[in-house]
Amino acid sequence: MMQTIIIDAEFRDLLPELGRATFELLEENILKNGCRDSLVLWENILIDGHNRYEICKKHDIPFTTINKDFGSREEALIWIISTQVSRRNLSPIQLAHFRGLHYAAAKSVQGVHNQYTAKSASGQNDHQQNSTAIQLSEQYKVAPKTIRRDAKVSDAIEAIGSTSPAAKKMVLSGDVNIGKQALEALSAKPKEFIADIAQQIEEGAYDKKLLDLNAPERNSAAGSVSPEPPRLQAEIKNITDSFSAELRKIVKSGSADELKTALRAFIDMLEDLYSKM
Repeated sequence: MMQTIIIDAEFRDLLPELGRATFELLEENILKNGCRDSLVLWENILIDGHNRYEICKKHDIPFTTINKDFGSREEALIWIISTQVSRRNLSPIQLAHFRGLHYAAAKSVQGVHNQYTAKSASGQNDHQQNSTAIQLSEQYKVAPKTIRRDAKVSDAIEAIGSTSPAAKKMVLSGDVNIGKQALEALSAKPKEFIADIAQQIEEGAYDKKLLDLNAPERNSAAGSVSPEPPRLQAEIKNITDSFSAELRKIVKSGSADELKTALRAFIDMLEDLYSKM
């Protein structure tokens, strides 16, 4: 008897759709060689291989499945994010979104694990959140504060998606010019404001000045929030020196994956510095 496969909309839509050309290449490969990679299921829910499944169903191509056990939906979500992020070349917005989702899911799992323990002392929640950010910063090779900022980016993207799934796709695909800083600012806005922005994005009428006008002044009469020039120069030197040292190690090992990780960390550090200016 054929195993029932359930398509979960959230899991299916978690990562951006493959481009048409990439999908067609995958389809051509499966038609020629068959579906060589097993689809991954959790309680009959497909969590890895949605494009392969679509192609196999379309052409009646046989496939195999493997099952994974997770204690919760959040744990399954974490596995999907960790697995797929390591495979795909994601944009800064996409990567921030997935790191933010991972952070939220990890905090949820941690909360469940602690629900039967003694009542937490004051400040315990902050400690747990910091611990989660530190763990993920080590996994993704970024600063803990980057992870916490990513959570705001992710919150804004999910809020946009709750009003307009089409607008969410446009944000993640880069079809609309809205950056991480704007999304961070948007995460703190009322639902009505976010809904209005989502509608504007969907209609192609989004104006980034709407958020810029509500952002703190970067150079006010009371004083600039930008780093002082000597401090800025020192931070840039530290970042570039660190990257250069890491790059020399990678060149010797010749690992493409390590190079991609180092480049992503370098970009994140520069973006974090830019946000202070």
